[in-house]
Formats: sequence, structure tokens, C-alpha cells
Amino acid sequence: MAEYLAITLLRHGLTAENERHAYIGWSDVSLSKKGRELLGKYKDFQDNYELFLCSDRKRCVETAEILFPNNSLKKCSAFREMNFGEWERKTYDELKNNELYRKWLDDFYKVCPPGGEDFYHFTKRIDEGWRKLLTYLLTNDLRKVVIVSHGGVIRYLLSKLAPEKTEFWDWRIPHGGGYELIWTEQEGKGEIRCTLLREVTLTEKPHGSGIYTD
Repeated sequence: MAEYLAITLLRHGLTAENERHAYIGWSDVSLSKKGRELLGKYKDFQDNYELFLCSDRKRCVETAEILFPNNSLKKCSAFREMNFGEWERKTYDELKNNELYRKWLDDFYKVCPPGGEDFYHFTKRIDEGWRKLLTYLLTNDLRKVVIVSHGGVIRYLLSKLAPEKTEFWDWRIPHGGGYELIWTEQEGKGEIRCTLLREVTLTEKPHGSGIYTD
């Protein structure tokens, strides 16, 4: 692999479901009008990327197409958001009286949404996709990559790979924003904590509820 490795993790733009704080893990929804307008201000955003990846969900594909037009996108289902199962497209207010939902809020790491995905299987899927990505980068001698994904995916990767240990819930990632992770060490690029971390913000920071809904 090259002397350095830089991977930018960007969160997709706003959707109508985001605007009403609904859970949209695997639900395949498009960007909202507001989301498109905000991202459109940064059309042709470039940073000499050699590889463009995105989750296969529409909101990520559409975000990547707006920000990186005329570039070949590789879609990767491993970088989907957590599957919220029966809670997909529902809001906190719609679920707050559900006993299992309340248990999930109290123990997010162990409780599984009905018909959905628990934290273990969510992170296992991401780890498998990340390993395949690193192998591809090594094989093709690529060192500057962008991935358009989801809030939960980015939080997990940052909790695992940021220079200093920071818990999953302590990361705040606006829609249309993210982080660039840079490794300069000779060994362990992409596998150990990165050397440098740079915030990338394309749209305004969010206001209001911190409830994790993607």
C-alpha cells in the first residue's frame, strides 16, 4: 500500500424521514428537496479521490452522484445502516410506549429490534466490508478514497479507528458531513487507529434531537 492512506467518510444528505426523525436503516428512501438543495451547493466537490464508494441505499447513491458527478461509483451493501426491522420509518413518539423499544434505548448494544439487526451483527457486517476494502486498496495501490454512508456506520468506524478512543454515541455527524481518516505509519493502515483526523463539513450542523435515526 502507498506511503499514506486517506479515507473520507461522508454521511448522506437529508431525507424527508430524517426531517421528521424517523428510523430509516435499510428503508430505501431518496433525498428530500431540502437535502438535494443543500448538497447542490457543493456540486463537483472534489479532493482528488481515486475511489468512490457508497452504501447501496438510494440516499447514499444520490448524495454521491450530486457531490461526485461523472465519477464511477462502487456500491457496497456492507456499509448500509443498521436494520431497524419493524421500527423502520417510525418515530420516537410512535415507539415510546413499546416495551422492547424502551429496552433497546437502554441497552442499544444488546437488544435487537424485531425483525432487524443487533449491534453485533451490524458491526460484524461493517468489519467484513472494511477488510475487503483494505484488500482492494492494497491490490490496486490506491490511497485516497471516499465512502458515502450512514450515521451509524461512520460512528462505529470512528469509535474504532479515530486517533483517540471516543464512544459510539459521542460522535456527532451532520448530514452531508463527515471525517477524513489519515494513516501515515508504514504498517497497519486502515487496521489500527489513524494518525490524523480531519472534520469535513459540507452543510450546516443539525439542531434539536440527538436520537439516532440515520
